[in-house]
Amino acid sequence: MGRWSMIASVSVCGLLLIGCEAQSPAKPAPKELTRESAGHYCQMTVLDHPGPKGQIFVGDLEQPIWFSSVRDTIAFTRLREERKDIRAIYVNDMARAETWESPGLGTWIGAEDAAYVIGSDARGGMGAREVVPFGDRVAAERFAAERGGRIVAWRDVPTDYVLGSDDAGSGAATEAADAASGHHEPGQGAMEKHQ
Repeated sequence: MGRWSMIASVSVCGLLLIGCEAQSPAKPAPKELTRESAGHYCQMTVLDHPGPKGQIFVGDLEQPIWFSSVRDTIAFTRLREERKDIRAIYVNDMARAETWESPGLGTWIGAEDAAYVIGSDARGGMGAREVVPFGDRVAAERFAAERGGRIVAWRDVPTDYVLGSDDAGSGAATEAADAASGHHEPGQGAMEKHQ
């Protein structure tokens, strides 16, 4: 191959790469919950649940997948059968939340930007132990001092914490995982406690 042919080939490859980058969807901004926002696992209105919520954008979908708890949001990313073409994940920043019952508008933060309190006495949307996100580490430390628990980063939330069961219920994602694997024990899940 001649020198000019090689330069032309490299130029064409570079243009193709630029074209591919231009076609990949941009990171979407978070959406606000509406009465029509149903939880991915529970299919219930997310606004009816207390505590922090989550939303995940996948593929080329314009609307996010909604979660009634941050625990279920993280579980979605850890379950093998769920989509892996994730473009953005947002959770409620509880440092800016109006109340635990209703975090309010404009409190979304990128999931990887938050500090999380795990192991506290806080219960999320489906009655299971919650993973509580904070955009401000000082607020996370104050919450952990008052309610128990420890602070971890997004990537350090233990998988068994979000997929395992606990005393108050297992959470909607665990219900879904148990049902898929056939390991559901009657009376152990949050879904049964709400029915």
